[in-house]
Amino acid sequence: MPDAPATVLLTGASGFVGQRLAPVLVEAGHVVRAMTRKPEDYAGPGDPVFADVTDPDSLETALEGVDVAIYLVHSLDRADFEERDAAAARSFGEAAARNGVRQIVYLGGLGAEDEDLSAHLRSRREVESLLGQAGVPVTALRAAIVIGEGGISWELTRQLVKRLPAMVVPRWVTTRTQPIAIDDVVRYLAGVVDHEDAIGRVFEVGGPDELTYLDMLRILARVQGRPLPIVPVPFLTPRLSSYWLALVTDVNVMTGRNLIDSMGTEVVVTDHSIRDVVPGEPLTYEQAIRRALAEDE
Repeated sequence: MPDAPATVLLTGASGFVGQRLAPVLVEAGHVVRAMTRKPEDYAGPGDPVFADVTDPDSLETALEGVDVAIYLVHSLDRADFEERDAAAARSFGEAAARNGVRQIVYLGGLGAEDEDLSAHLRSRREVESLLGQAGVPVTALRAAIVIGEGGISWELTRQLVKRLPAMVVPRWVTTRTQPIAIDDVVRYLAGVVDHEDAIGRVFEVGGPDELTYLDMLRILARVQGRPLPIVPVPFLTPRLSSYWLALVTDVNVMTGRNLIDSMGTEVVVTDHSIRDVVPGEPLTYEQAIRRALAEDE
């Protein structure tokens, strides 16, 4: 790894992952630029800088003199999110290349290359490709559900278990996934920054537990000490599921629909090479949910 600290542009600095990653990067000795559309409101570590991925001209100043750019931008609450995210990724990659950035770090989604991916996962994979199209090497971390206070998938799980005395669930609850704690996502992201063994590589990241969504609901209910009868219903379609989620949680219909479409795809880790680059045992699902519940309280 380079001896000198890197200048790191952190997009999404105020978001679910970014607000946890910024202090870790600063502690590691990096010079952090926190990219935000409202720098006057930014209260985290690092130097706030204005830029908007939908405004290519604004990226030039933000990326000037940057060694590593961390891309944590995506949108699920719009019907045209695939087109918007693709355009933003293309513009960001081109601006990074013009400014001599030597690495882009991206947090994407798990899913086998030969799978029939949902629009959400397909978009994540397209963004991964477009970020590097102009020539900057991309280090991609592909994750499934990230467990932590403020994360959309975690909030869905937590609110469903908290608010319902019983649950009717669709058939996608039997799909396997590999949840990961937000602490481990942050640790992996910080660990690959300017790491010569990570440049231009794709890593799969996950916790140690392969679980179905049904397992995740039941474990959370047990940890919280409340019974939760669960009845699978095969005819509950993705569209109906999204309205059901919007009715009993804070997640809007569009975001819920885009997430549910992905839940029919098995997303488990098949390559553990990230542990060679960033050593350490990840938290179990139960450890992750206990931390998330404590943070929420």
